[in-house]
Amino acid sequence: MDPAATGDAVRAYVKLNRTTRAILAFVEKRVAAAGLTLTQLGVLEAVLHKGPMHQRELGRKVLTSAGNLTDVIDKLVARSLVNRARRDGRSVQIELTPAGRCLIEGLFPLHARDIAQGFDGLSPAELATLDGLLRRVGRRAVALAEERTATHVGPERSITNN
Repeated sequence: MDPAATGDAVRAYVKLNRTTRAILAFVEKRVAAAGLTLTQLGVLEAVLHKGPMHQRELGRKVLTSAGNLTDVIDKLVARSLVNRARRDGRSVQIELTPAGRCLIEGLFPLHARDIAQGFDGLSPAELATLDGLLRRVGRRAVALAEERTATHVGPERSITNN
């Protein structure tokens, strides 16, 4: 990659991070006022819209590690917002309690509206373009991470000049 393209990519990366942080700062306020973290909200939302789920599947949906997800679910169980339900003796699924369903059904539409407000400076066509661009960047980043993991190459070395 040439230096100009590298500079352009770094500037875009910084803007993406700043934008993400700005929108998160706005939407987190309502979520925090409900006594939740964004990851807790993500768990409640996923189970609301997808139904009871295994913890591993939930981790993929809310993009968090298994260890963090266990802690998040423990806290939601302690607040009686979700239950761990045994299905076949070994399999455990996470399901909403009535209190959890009531909370997320009231909170999620407001959360979605907050997110929409963060993007209300864009037209529908611009949002569609942004969606496509971010999807492409995300897929490429995943592929690069998988390549790096498969080759066990650190950031300072390449396979050809070990």
